[in-house]
Amino acid sequence: MRDYWLSKLFFDLQTPAAAAAYRSDREKMLSDYPLGEQVRNAIMSDDVPFLAQRTNAYLLRYYFFAAGMKDEEFIRRLRGG
Repeated sequence: MRDYWLSKLFFDLQTPAAAAAYRSDREKMLSDYPLGEQVRNAIMSDDVPFLAQRTNAYLLRYYFFAAGMKDEEFIRRLRGG
């Protein structure tokens, strides 16, 4: 099941300014999106597998890049390790 607001957040973070603002204050930016509690918790805990089920793979990958997660860590979490 796709989550529109999660995908919208990830799409909006594609600009360098938005990504920098997100890294400096996640809570502030998340308050602009009506995300469900489970989704919000998954974002805050970097729960890659949970989020992968709810958004486009390209948006997911870019989100974790914008959030500052290294490729190796992203892949490890995606595989459930």
